[in-house]
Amino acid sequence: MTAGRRALVTGASSGIGREVARGLAARGYETVLAVRNRGRGEAASRDIAASTRTEAPAVLLVDFSEPASIRAFADEAAKRYSSLDVLVNNAGIWSTRRRETREGRELVWATNQLGYFLTTQLLLPLLRAAPEARIVNVASGLAMDLDLEDVEFKRRPYTAISAYAQSKQANRMWTRALARRLAGTSITANSLDPGGVATAIVRKGGGFLARIAGRFGAGRRGKTPAEGAETPLWLAASEEASGRTGLFFSRRQEKPCRFVNEAEEERLYDLCARMTGGG
Repeated sequence: MTAGRRALVTGASSGIGREVARGLAARGYETVLAVRNRGRGEAASRDIAASTRTEAPAVLLVDFSEPASIRAFADEAAKRYSSLDVLVNNAGIWSTRRRETREGRELVWATNQLGYFLTTQLLLPLLRAAPEARIVNVASGLAMDLDLEDVEFKRRPYTAISAYAQSKQANRMWTRALARRLAGTSITANSLDPGGVATAIVRKGGGFLARIAGRFGAGRRGKTPAEGAETPLWLAASEEASGRTGLFFSRRQEKPCRFVNEAEEERLYDLCARMTGGG
């Protein structure tokens, strides 16, 4: 059923991304790992190939905080592949202090939301070339604090939680705006909460939530990355998710999202287009 299908997973060198890629490879997808570090990406590729007894996934390098890097990555993908059946936007960061990219963008916003936006825009031609394609956006239950007048914390006090949480609220809202633009096509777009997973993104960022995540992940209630990958993998590959779009999911179930607001979603989409040069 999945023979000949191709999936690309961002942030796939570790954590949820690696486990989603592993699950897709096990289901017969030709899997592509989009990663920032070649050594870690190739290690993930070897691990996935060994555990699934499939061909090693291809590794493409990209820094999702830098538009130039995303554009070069998308150009490379277009040269290598004629179509793409699944795009899983998963790459993200956490930072306890406000930092900027080389272009002067606030780093968490640039990576977690603008990275999703521009990657998707540039890969749409490959997705349109597939008979049926799915865009799966890994958001979070930790979503709040989005201020469209100050997404880069130039006026507001910066906190790690606020910066991360606003990007995850934006992931949900942008997904619905994207789904509206894809209405009538064979492409669906959905967002999800993977649940409480103590992944490296938070531990490396440090701070109060990192300590909570470490305890949470070590306890009986905490999810492993493989468990966190269940909902994105279900959205990417299951028959049950076919045709469903513009929705928010948790534990493989559609859930109400408290951020539904079409006018604000459209403002967000337009803002992302401006900040990335229109995609």
